[in-house]
Amino acid sequence: MNRWVLVAEDERPLGEMLCDNLALESYQAEHVLTGAAALERMARGGVDLLILDVMLPEKDGFEVLQILRGRGDATPVLILSARSDDQDRIRGLELQADDYLTKPFNLRELLLRVDALLRRQPAPLAGEDTLEFGGHRVDFRAMQASRGDGLVDSLTLTETKLLKLIAGRPSTVVTRREAVDALFGSAAPTTVRTLDNVMLRLRKLFEQDPSSPRHLHTVRGVGFRFEP
Repeated sequence: MNRWVLVAEDERPLGEMLCDNLALESYQAEHVLTGAAALERMARGGVDLLILDVMLPEKDGFEVLQILRGRGDATPVLILSARSDDQDRIRGLELQADDYLTKPFNLRELLLRVDALLRRQPAPLAGEDTLEFGGHRVDFRAMQASRGDGLVDSLTLTETKLLKLIAGRPSTVVTRREAVDALFGSAAPTTVRTLDNVMLRLRKLFEQDPSSPRHLHTVRGVGFRFEP
């Protein structure tokens, strides 16, 4: 079954060129011209990857991405931007984009990144979609955590990804580079501070004393470790 790629690009010739080349790679490709049209199409489902231009009319790419992640849409997103400013790149990654490419770009590189994003799978957790530790039960598919007192907390996509990544390798240090690649893509700088903020939020959710964690550890200068 062919994978479905949505291209949100306000430059019609570029969007059509991308769709033509994606089709040559055996993808189903569809083109929309505005941020509002992208959101409407994404709401109907069936999209495996979104190529999202930042400078879209009606709603820009960052707004579209924020809305998608806010409603729990975990579809991989590759951002295209004519701006190479680091702040734009960091903002996109903080909004949970999966990859970021600046214009002008090499078409072959874009196609390789599309292929990599569609092949990327969440870190395995012994073949399971749930995790139990410290009186908590995490449902990775639903992105929810049930506590012993019966309360249910929602997890963001980034929190879910990081927890599943480190829990899939218990008592082993997952390096910052590995975590950044898994959450934000290989184009992200290793120093993305979002990672530390995500770990802090996870500790607040799961640790009785976040300042002295039992399960979710930061190994200074190296990475993160999960102890069940």
